[in-house]
Amino acid sequence: MANRLAGATSPYLAQHADNPVDWWPWGAEAFAEAARRDVPVLLSVGYAACHWCHVMAHESFEDPALAAQLNAAFVPVKVDREERPDVDAVYMTATQAMTGRGGWPMTVFLAPDGRPFHAGTYYPPRGHGELPGFGELLAAIDSAWRTRRDDVLEAADSISGSLADANRVLDLPGQPSSRWPALLDEAVTRLAESFDRLRGGFGRAPKFPPAMTCEFLLRQHRRTGDPRALEMVSQTLTAMARGGIYDQLAGGFARYTVDSAWVVPHFEKMLYDNALLLRVYAQHARLTGSALSARICAQTVEFVLTSLRTEQGAFASSLDADTAGHEGLTYVWTPAQLAEVLDPADVAWVADLCAVTETGTFEDGASVLQLRAEPADPDRWQVLRARLATARSRRAQPARDDKVLLSWNGLMIAALAEAGVTLDRDDWIEAARTAADHLIVVHRVDGRWWRNSMNGSRGDAVAVLSDHADLADGLLALHQALPAADQRYLDLAGELLDLTVEHFSDPAGGFYDTADDAEALLVRPREITDGAVPSGMSALVDALIGYAALTGQPRYRAIADAELARMVPLLSQHPRSAGRWLATAEAALVGPLQVAVVGRDPERAELLAAARRLAPAGTVYVQGDGVDDRGLELLHGRGSATAPATAYVCRGFVCDRPVSDVAALAVLLAG
Repeated sequence: MANRLAGATSPYLAQHADNPVDWWPWGAEAFAEAARRDVPVLLSVGYAACHWCHVMAHESFEDPALAAQLNAAFVPVKVDREERPDVDAVYMTATQAMTGRGGWPMTVFLAPDGRPFHAGTYYPPRGHGELPGFGELLAAIDSAWRTRRDDVLEAADSISGSLADANRVLDLPGQPSSRWPALLDEAVTRLAESFDRLRGGFGRAPKFPPAMTCEFLLRQHRRTGDPRALEMVSQTLTAMARGGIYDQLAGGFARYTVDSAWVVPHFEKMLYDNALLLRVYAQHARLTGSALSARICAQTVEFVLTSLRTEQGAFASSLDADTAGHEGLTYVWTPAQLAEVLDPADVAWVADLCAVTETGTFEDGASVLQLRAEPADPDRWQVLRARLATARSRRAQPARDDKVLLSWNGLMIAALAEAGVTLDRDDWIEAARTAADHLIVVHRVDGRWWRNSMNGSRGDAVAVLSDHADLADGLLALHQALPAADQRYLDLAGELLDLTVEHFSDPAGGFYDTADDAEALLVRPREITDGAVPSGMSALVDALIGYAALTGQPRYRAIADAELARMVPLLSQHPRSAGRWLATAEAALVGPLQVAVVGRDPERAELLAAARRLAPAGTVYVQGDGVDDRGLELLHGRGSATAPATAYVCRGFVCDRPVSDVAALAVLLAG
């Protein structure tokens, strides 16, 4: 019989609806049941595309004997970390404090009041080495709860106290902007120390795509001319594009690679990774003219629009790492499998081009396709690539997590808008608009926002800080990509930022991840560092700076500057955890640059296209017809409907001389 997860909007929760485990969704009812029975809560947190989550589910949660043991001594609660990042953040902090590491599936034992007292990640059904089996762990926790309750609750008190301490506002000395250049240069030096000069990327295996770090380095290179910054970005983006982390047949990036050379990925494909990488590849293509980066942009968008776009025009969360219970089954090839699809002469050519060998680079002699160099015959490769992709499409395919998340869609809207402008693809910009319109209709109720939806129906998770910030950023990018007459996305971005400042601010400084009227958790979480996605705080500061630069409303810039001034010293010391912060600081240091283009088309369109091609990343753009300034200071009193189109390059609304030709505009932007 189905358990309480039947009918859940989360595909991850629905995957566990037929478990013999008597799962409860997160909520007051589950904790009340634990108090009534006087038993601990077993909190299990994961997500739909997670390989090891599937492994633990098959090994333990589908086992009737283990399920009976779990049901008898605990109230089991299942949480989708993507729907409830606030719950995940609180208990991941506890897990890391108790074990020194974290990951998913996350397994945490709680007192009935929500205080954690024991935690870990994946547990096998039977113990090996120092890792206990899941059944042994359940028995030990049950025994401790019944016979050593005081010790258990003392541990819960200690851990809860450490969570409260870790959640305090950072007491950092503010740094004047005159100090920022030196601190940002120091961040580049620290990144260079951990840069893998042989394979690209930073650190050792496993290797994660450092999209936000690369975005910072591109901006820093543009400002300073530092060749180290551009070299690190170019080498990393090239290595990823040619490696197995990139799907050489269908486009799009996997989550990370288990090796240091970008060869063998963890095969899940996440919306947020592809959004962040699309954005940085577009910026690299614009700065360097790289044909490879432009191709990766086009193929990644094709993957997103083909494989992740929902019927409503928004974007699904992920594709699973597993196919039919086996990781990577859809994607890998042997020489024999190539021979089933290609002519004999083509088999050897593709095997050499894509590093498919008899011994393989993955399990069971299979290889992950790479493209270590551009093919000598690109037309031949395109024909064979299409043939292989068609054959692969007939294989069993990984499941898709169809839930739509506000923040991740905001990231993709921004990426599509920016890449569409960079590579002159109006259809990408239109895809961003369609997604934004869906979110506005479905995720907004009575002026407040909800985090998740599924099949066009809103879910029950309230929006967190990153939802507001990432959507605001996406709407600002979309506003700048669309014709001058469309003001509604800019206005809505302003409403989002006002909501965020009102409901998420900490009077002592900074912002919380949850609103002041959201569900009260053990602590009110806040995250300042950038991880796989931008932290809510860094994304918010970025959006505040962009909105202030577009509208001329100084209070938004004042809030952003106060946060940046406190954070920059920390970011220079830990740059790998601060990519979006650092990129935002670079934009703020430059101004950000503001470009206003006013007058009649087609001259206005020509000047605007040149500005977007030549200006540094982080620049904001407004355009007007010379008649209606739409209340924007950058357009006020500038141009006319009959005068030639004119461009103004400004910093802090102080503008250089107006210019009316591309050559003169290029000189101003170079300065």
